Amino acid sequence: MSEDNVNIEQELNETPTSVYAPHEWRHGTVVAGVPWKNPVGTASGTFNAYACGQFYDVSQMGSVTTKGVSPVEWLGNPGVRTAESPAGTVNAVGLQNPGVDHYLAHDLPYLKDLGATVIANVAGHCDDDYAQVVDKLADSDADMLEINVSCPNVTHGGMSVGTDPVALGKLMDRLRPMTDKPMIVKLTPNVTDIAAIARAAAEGGADALSMINTLVGMRIDIRTGEPIIANRTGGVSGPAVFPVGLACVWRVRTALPDIPIIGIGGIDSGEKALEYLYAGANAVEVGGAALYDPTAPIRVALELEELLDSRPELTEKLAKGDTWR
Repeated sequence: MSEDNVNIEQELNETPTSVYAPHEWRHGTVVAGVPWKNPVGTASGTFNAYACGQFYDVSQMGSVTTKGVSPVEWLGNPGVRTAESPAGTVNAVGLQNPGVDHYLAHDLPYLKDLGATVIANVAGHCDDDYAQVVDKLADSDADMLEINVSCPNVTHGGMSVGTDPVALGKLMDRLRPMTDKPMIVKLTPNVTDIAAIARAAAEGGADALSMINTLVGMRIDIRTGEPIIANRTGGVSGPAVFPVGLACVWRVRTALPDIPIIGIGGIDSGEKALEYLYAGANAVEVGGAALYDPTAPIRVALELEELLDSRPELTEKLAKGDTWR
């Protein structure tokens, strides 16, 4: 466990404070056979269980998707890594993480001891990276695996596997036989036809899809005329991407009526979460909002719960693993 996480956990144990009391959830959902307490989870990369645990019981979430894990420790990109933008942020953190062995020894047991439904996000720079991580997670206590196919992949010439249905199909052919755990493929919006990529993932054995990952963006420092972020470009997240994510869910649901979908992108209220459910998602995840409000995921879940009280037809569908459309 990193020193920062140890310190946060110690503070949590010494001064337990909870803004939100435990809640008896009335409206759950099912994603690829896995029951969620409610239809709202945390998105990968924007959530720290030790920090957020100071404000609420993180096991109350429908699911907790952890930060992407790699075969070994990744230090991430050099700074500057983030920049503000209108209605959002641009980031190029570079998937910094301590590696899968650390994850299995510390982060995953911590969450499972709390009673959380855990989705382990898998990252890799080549097909071998993905395979090594999936092999180690195959018999772990993680409830689901999420394959982040937006990373630049040296096996396929440095491009993101998630932009090429053929490359994605080859990766899934390798990963799918390695585990019986439900496997989610997280899709990038930086493509011409997201439905074609979604179809390749489904045909490769994906049990569910999550969308969207960040869009490509940039900020320029007008004092120097150079990009603010050291990586030049980064991923755009926040309220600005909400209509893009919603349209992607709609298009994929139209093309693939049966596969479970987790909607992600710009969700900071119960109303926005509800729009994703009406677009055809089985569940949603809160990402960027948690960066400025650590209670955003649980707040959105509670707001959505109240909205679902008056929508019995939708709640009945979600409880059976079905969707609105």
